[in-house]
Amino acid sequence: MRLLVGRIGRAHGILGEATIEVRSDEPDRRFAVGAALQTDDHGQLTITSGRVHNGILLLGFAGYTDRNQIEKLRNVLLYADVDINEDREDEDDYHVLQLIGCSALLENGEVFGEVTDVINLPGQDLLAIKTATGETLIPFVHQLVPMVDVTARRIVVIPPDMSGVIA
Repeated sequence: MRLLVGRIGRAHGILGEATIEVRSDEPDRRFAVGAALQTDDHGQLTITSGRVHNGILLLGFAGYTDRNQIEKLRNVLLYADVDINEDREDEDDYHVLQLIGCSALLENGEVFGEVTDVINLPGQDLLAIKTATGETLIPFVHQLVPMVDVTARRIVVIPPDMSGVIA
């Protein structure tokens, strides 16, 4: 599956390096030297160099050897072919696309809604669940999402208690 893994930012230096806005949980793997990334308008870009400078990922691409060339790639989105069903080291590691569309069930088996999005925040991810009464956001932590079965396309959620909330 083709997944967005980054966006090219401004040129860095004069030798054809670009800053990269990383949008992947596996930057070491996705942005390794020799990796080929797809773009919408510039074909395939092959990574020739990579380093981190002041906390910012810098990449060089085959055929782009100076600042002027790399500046033409500014804001280009980078995509990688990813097998979202491959085995992972951590069994609690999921791709967003594996979760979207899953049925969200309460602990008693009653249907609560459907996962429509996963919102990535610095502290934790949130599941956006479309319910009969609107959208509910649930922190994607084991205490509130005790079971995820991507094969069966269902998850068990413990929604927040809204009885004491004043609208």
